[in-house]
Amino acid sequence: MLSGVRVWLNRTYAENVFFLDQLRRNPSDRAVEIHATHGDPDSPVLAAADTADLEPEGLSPAAYVEYALDQCVRRGIDVFVPRLHQAAIVAHRADFEAVGTALLAPTPQAVAVFEDKATAYEAVRSVGVPVPPWWRVRTADELVAAVEELEAAGHKACFKPAAGAGGVGFRVITRAPFSLLHLSGFPGPYVQLDLVVEALRQADHPVDWLVMPRLAEPEVSVDCLTGPDNRIRLAVGRTKNGRRRGFTLHERWLEPARLIAEGFGLHYLSNIQFRMYEDEPVLLDVNTRPAGGLHQLSLCGVNAPWAAVQLALGEDPGVMEPPFLGQDYAVVSGPRPVRPVTLPSQRIEETGVLLPAVPAPADSAPAVPAPVESASTGAAAPALPL
Repeated sequence: MLSGVRVWLNRTYAENVFFLDQLRRNPSDRAVEIHATHGDPDSPVLAAADTADLEPEGLSPAAYVEYALDQCVRRGIDVFVPRLHQAAIVAHRADFEAVGTALLAPTPQAVAVFEDKATAYEAVRSVGVPVPPWWRVRTADELVAAVEELEAAGHKACFKPAAGAGGVGFRVITRAPFSLLHLSGFPGPYVQLDLVVEALRQADHPVDWLVMPRLAEPEVSVDCLTGPDNRIRLAVGRTKNGRRRGFTLHERWLEPARLIAEGFGLHYLSNIQFRMYEDEPVLLDVNTRPAGGLHQLSLCGVNAPWAAVQLALGEDPGVMEPPFLGQDYAVVSGPRPVRPVTLPSQRIEETGVLLPAVPAPADSAPAVPAPVESASTGAAAPALPL
């Protein structure tokens, strides 16, 4: 009989409550107990976990590694899925292995390459993956020059931080003067060029942005599961075109994703995003962590989180093909429980094993994950198929 597994997710996105749900409903019918830590006591991930801690604030990366090692020892963690301070943690993989914890995270080299988007674009271009034209800018004059060059070629310019996750800091440049039109409806990504230039000239430090053309849809996020032997076990594309979402196995998306995942050591779970530039798929971004929407692959009959845990434990699931592709769907919002107290209640530590796992509440996660969205963050998860 296989033993139970203790999995830890540190400060992560609210939609990873579905990651936890899938681990518990694993097809191996193996007992899984989940530990979660976060800086926000109202994170639904803390409420969904079996045990939880609030993370200390203000730790340096080195101090956080010490904190993480202590958590792994005290909590008996078998598999650690790090998001916060991922680079510092993977640099100490041997230390975690020494205390019996496997890291579900890429190599230090892969994390270093993809922490900086400009470095990432240069790296993937060198192996033949198309990237959009881009300019790295730090001053107002560099921004204006890049925008003018893009507009002269007939493109709409946008910018985003050279380092960052998700859509944080993404803006689209417009030359339309500020007016009441910009105050109607919901806030959008558009920002006036003159306002940005003035803000840059008034700033007391330079920025570090990438300026590029606004890329066209569809956006395709390829979820990859890669072994420590640099071989892909699973690759499925999730498509986004307006509100409509779907899935694809088309090689125009999967082939460059495989090239990146296998060529740069993106071990375990990664997410590689593409958009269209002049009728050609080009790289948009690479996430060296599980995507927030990874659980949407359950609509294709795939439990990627559990396959990744198996791989981290040395139990290779082999090459996986989705048995079917789910029909198109949309995302909607829905509630998830949070703890009724500010500090998540703690289970009294026992000397024995803390398994079997406590099942997820029946009313918070249906047997077939219904795509919903965390009400605390607005982060998307799959809805019922259209």
